[in-house]
Amino acid sequence: MPPTEAARAAGAGQAWPGRPALPPRLPPLALYVHLPWCVRKCPYCDFNSHVPVGALPERAYVDALLADLDLDLAAAAGRPLQSVYLGGGTPSLFSPEALARLLDGVRRRLALVAHAEITLEANPGTLRAGYFAELRACGINRISVGVQSFDERHLRTLGRIHDAAAARATVAAVQAAGFGEINIDLMAGLPGQDVTQALADVEAALALAPTHLSHYQLTIEPGTAFARRPPRVPADATVIAQQTACRERLAAAGFDHYEVSALARPGHAARHNVHYWRFGDYLGIGAGAHAKLSGADGIRRRTRLANPARYLDAAGSAAAVAETLWLDAGDAAVEFLLNGLRLRQGFDPALFEERTGVAWATQQPAVVRAQALGLLEQAAGRWRASARGWALLDTLLGLFLPAR
Repeated sequence: MPPTEAARAAGAGQAWPGRPALPPRLPPLALYVHLPWCVRKCPYCDFNSHVPVGALPERAYVDALLADLDLDLAAAAGRPLQSVYLGGGTPSLFSPEALARLLDGVRRRLALVAHAEITLEANPGTLRAGYFAELRACGINRISVGVQSFDERHLRTLGRIHDAAAARATVAAVQAAGFGEINIDLMAGLPGQDVTQALADVEAALALAPTHLSHYQLTIEPGTAFARRPPRVPADATVIAQQTACRERLAAAGFDHYEVSALARPGHAARHNVHYWRFGDYLGIGAGAHAKLSGADGIRRRTRLANPARYLDAAGSAAAVAETLWLDAGDAAVEFLLNGLRLRQGFDPALFEERTGVAWATQQPAVVRAQALGLLEQAAGRWRASARGWALLDTLLGLFLPAR
């Protein structure tokens, strides 16, 4: 049955355009926690991040996060957490004590699977000696370091607060603390960057022996400082040449290009992100956090208030929820494909049906068109983007969008 009128009202008046998406069984569950503060807003960043006024309200914010989590415990439906991701903002501005109290509160409320992946995003330039050893002690087992570039000129252009030496020192400190799962974020397509410079960044990252690299193109997002004063970025042909050269170098170094922007050594893919790409469910707490939750009445997406002060005032009550949107069957099918086709191995049609409640046969017209264009292929019972389809992913995904 469609959601109740009250549920529709919670969705800010969204019309119910078709039958609800009703998965035959609940997907696995993860948790995303948003910590929204940064030392400085980077000119390319369109994330919900804010420069704190005065001292960071650690205690109050952790209290708010746990009260917020209580709102959605019923939606967890007894499912253990597969992973926890602490994102931002700059989560590494928070003390190990505050993060330990947060994770202890999560564990009191929800079970975690054995060896659950718990990731924290860390930015060089925000850390002190011994920080990562204390993070290990509170159960965090994966660190994602926001390096972006090892070139001082590009770091200044990107508005980063660290230099290359601080980036190297941060990764070394993570390794010294005993972390076995380390990601480095790198950008390509930076203003004034050529293929040689992009490769130099990859070489610098490889020298630090991470287990995972997120390698993505700078995009100019609406509402950012770069959108107001656009920098001169390389031509598309240069960016493609950068990406090709960098991916070939990483493949030669033993990295598996398993998702459009993600590469990992065998056995070290980011489990939390793969969970998203396989259309799993996730709780989302914190200012501006998003959630995707399935239940007997359908699949809903829920967003928290983005402003940290408003969120702190409302956390623990329904007023902390800015928007709830229910997915109809068509929306669920498209969202699954938008995620699943980002993975190099693609997806099994049985998983599509399990996560969306939609028959795979409904997608056949788009599948036929995509195959005719050489964008989609089938291998070992799985559907995936072809090499051409991965290079033209927006075109491929557009074939599955409904005409409106």
